[in-house]
Amino acid sequence: MINGWNHYHTPDSVEQAVALLERYGGQARVVGGGTDLLVEIRRGLRKPIEALIDASRIAGLDQVTRDGDYIVIGCGVTHTQIIRNPDIIRCGTCLSESCGVIGGPQVRNSGTLAGNVAHALPAGDGTIGLLALGGEIEVAGPSGRRWMPMQDSFKGPGRSFIDRHREVLTRLRFKATGAGEGSAHHRVMRPQGLCLPIISMGVRLKLDDRGRVQAVRISMGPVGPVPFVAEEAMASLEGKAATEEHFKQAAEVALSSVTLRASKYRASHEYRARMVRSYLPEILARAARRAVDTRDPGP
Repeated sequence: MINGWNHYHTPDSVEQAVALLERYGGQARVVGGGTDLLVEIRRGLRKPIEALIDASRIAGLDQVTRDGDYIVIGCGVTHTQIIRNPDIIRCGTCLSESCGVIGGPQVRNSGTLAGNVAHALPAGDGTIGLLALGGEIEVAGPSGRRWMPMQDSFKGPGRSFIDRHREVLTRLRFKATGAGEGSAHHRVMRPQGLCLPIISMGVRLKLDDRGRVQAVRISMGPVGPVPFVAEEAMASLEGKAATEEHFKQAAEVALSSVTLRASKYRASHEYRARMVRSYLPEILARAARRAVDTRDPGP
């Protein structure tokens, strides 16, 4: 077991991938780009396993498609594909922005958004972007396939409700932003830029005809064991004018409803709080400007 695994499979179908997981009885893991799992195995952070099952080559799951109001992302789609996809750039801007700050070009060229989500880190940038958009995931297992809110898939740092021994995350989707909607993402990171973020924040916002906030989603990480949806801050904004004052108030509400993490190696609680106060109002304002730009000008 020189590499940390004995067998490497590239199934042609979801059904074949699920069958392989059953065959190895908990001694196999699914990979996309492998930019997290393979590094952890080689560094001794995870025990060697019998087999890796590469889901990135399953037919049709390496594409971004439209299904009615939804933009659907296959589990083999890389961060680079997301960054360059016109539909996502236009109708899921915060996801394009969040995937654009992950690692370096090599990581973005091989790493997948599905892997980012399945790895369940509380600070995954792509995860924060998709969470702001209200993303959902499709999971396939022995009993079939099911869609679930991505928000419900996180159990803890590196721990997912997806049964990694029996199930495969096959697709992700979100409803495309429409007229009067905009989204934005921002990451605060150390100067070298290739490590996990100090704080990552995403916003999806819809304005009514009077310039008031009709609907909003705010996501953050790392601020706890799982990615955070700032529901109290969201509720505080609904029905209010999209102004700097209200955005600053929402940042304070978000801070009052969460306990920020502190780390002597990355950032203190106080520094993270300052970054939320500094950047969350700016992200909300950027999403609001984009929402205005997408309005139907009328006859």
